[in-house]
Amino acid sequence: MKKILTHPVGMVVFALFTTLLWGSAFPFIKKSYELLAITSSEYGEQLLFASYRFFLAGVLLLIVSVLIFKQPITLKKRAYAYSRLGFFLTFLQYVFFYIGLSLSTGVQGSIIAGSTSFFQMLLAHFRYEDDRLNRFKGLALFLGFTGVILANWPQGSAGVTFGVGEILLICAMISGAFANLIAKEYSAAYPVAPMTGWAMVIGSIGLFIAGAVLNGQWFPFHFTQTTAWMLFYLAFLSATGFTLWNLLMKYNPVSRVSLFMFFVPIYGVSLSALILGETIPPQALLGLLFVVSGILVSTYLPVLFQKRG
Repeated sequence: MKKILTHPVGMVVFALFTTLLWGSAFPFIKKSYELLAITSSEYGEQLLFASYRFFLAGVLLLIVSVLIFKQPITLKKRAYAYSRLGFFLTFLQYVFFYIGLSLSTGVQGSIIAGSTSFFQMLLAHFRYEDDRLNRFKGLALFLGFTGVILANWPQGSAGVTFGVGEILLICAMISGAFANLIAKEYSAAYPVAPMTGWAMVIGSIGLFIAGAVLNGQWFPFHFTQTTAWMLFYLAFLSATGFTLWNLLMKYNPVSRVSLFMFFVPIYGVSLSALILGETIPPQALLGLLFVVSGILVSTYLPVLFQKRG
């Protein structure tokens, strides 16, 4: 597995697949909210729905760990590590994310979602001596983040506003970026699938308690076959996406993998158009060009300069 994930082609394929899964979450969450009648002001129901999603994802991962990977899922001597990861990866990130998104627009949420790469690479710069930012990575970050902004910029608008919702979304991205670095370090000592599974289960318990307190009920939803399948798909993409991403982070430099996070909002815009019938803004293609250019700059320009030198 390490050989595939560290190969340039394998790393790109798995990173693109993972970000495609995460990008598909945007329209499925939006559609689930519509079918379950969850409004933007119902924070408790949003957190409860998230808790079901991540609890199911975590349980699926733990089952797969035992039946397929033959890995132990015991919490002995690992409870603190898994709880710490679950706090930042699942609980804190998604409390900030769901409440922040409800106070912001979908467009601004997509733009800020692209900032995860920036925070992840910035934290890695100070945390790892062998993963410092340089001119190529800086240019790649600029191109990638510019691409996300262009792809999501409101048509006919002078710009975007900045308030409490946007601050909470940025806090969510920082928490997620920090959690990814924690996962990278823990993956050296713990198997990735059980580690990710327990982080989701533990974090989902916190989301469930917070949602139940805010909502006053534990199970306010009436699931149909359609909404149940949507919940299962969201759980599947979370379990698969976070496991693959943690494996990519384990075997590759943070800065090399992080840039692919810029594809998440790009996929989100495109899949929302296909699934929800929304219009793809013309600037989305320009934004995609910037994102791809940023990855090429980070991946190939340093190699070319080394050959010339």
